[in-house]
Amino acid sequence: MRWKNSRDEYGHIAVSLHWLVALSVYGMFALGLWMVTLGYYDSWYHKAPELHKSIGMVLLALMVLRVLWRFISPAPSPLASYAPLVRYSATAAHLLLYLLLFAIFISGYLISTAEGQPIEIFGLLPVPAAVNIDAAQTDLAGDIHLWLAWSVVILSLLHALAALKHHFIDRDITLKRMLGCRISSSIKTEK
Repeated sequence: MRWKNSRDEYGHIAVSLHWLVALSVYGMFALGLWMVTLGYYDSWYHKAPELHKSIGMVLLALMVLRVLWRFISPAPSPLASYAPLVRYSATAAHLLLYLLLFAIFISGYLISTAEGQPIEIFGLLPVPAAVNIDAAQTDLAGDIHLWLAWSVVILSLLHALAALKHHFIDRDITLKRMLGCRISSSIKTEK
């Protein structure tokens, strides 16, 4: 596998970014659900939100890199066996996942900086607060953040099910391409 995407295959960078973001999103989702159950005297009551914010900012940087990488190294062509509806649905799902993730970052940033305090990324790098919002707006941002997170998880599960359908039912190479498997050059992709 090469670093950049080819017409038929994803490269190392695209595959690594995909799986790193996917694992991070599920880890952040679990951490977020867990941290809101903590009591004030729990030892993780303050540590968990700080960890969640720090990982969130790193994940934002990875997503920006991922978007830039799509321009630098476009995704492989769709398989010729894909019906038009499959192509449009896949494009729409990917775009929606990206939009939802960036909306999660924005709402998380608003929650984290609501009182004018910066986000300290692992205690090393401060990200300043750009806006101040009141308590009602902070609560609304929190609700939006939660619903966006659930939306990303549900949509990504549907995305995973579609990949498994391609692999086990359609018996095509869709999943193998994103797993970084070497694909023979005889596959038919759309030009």
